[in-house]
Amino acid sequence: MHPIIFLPLLIAIIIAISACSAPKGSIVILENPNGTGFTMDFKKWGSKSKCELSLSKGDVLHIEVLREDGEIALMVSGKNGSEPYTGNNLKSGLFTVTVSETDKYAIRITGKNATGKVMVKNMGNAVNMDIESIE
Repeated sequence: MHPIIFLPLLIAIIIAISACSAPKGSIVILENPNGTGFTMDFKKWGSKSKCELSLSKGDVLHIEVLREDGEIALMVSGKNGSEPYTGNNLKSGLFTVTVSETDKYAIRITGKNATGKVMVKNMGNAVNMDIESIE
């Protein structure tokens, strides 16, 4: 085969293959200016993404999920191997996750045609928080 014909054919094949594996939809990730959290806003998004937070033992993550459509999975894992949270097919809601050791944590999100928002904020150490008991 002549090299002039072969090169455009090879480029066309590479473009076609890369188009098949491209993430679908859109995601916008905004980090808090003070580095204590972030917001992931996505529309018809189907891929994986992650953000990292350095957390201390006993820190509490405040996680809010607003799911409008599709499927959302979330995992919180430390570089040292701890996995304080894993959830699949999340619905809209609010929950907290307390980390058991000081580490750099990855918060991974996976979407399947997902539309919505995930907000994560480090509320600080549970021991130092003013928690009122309800009686």
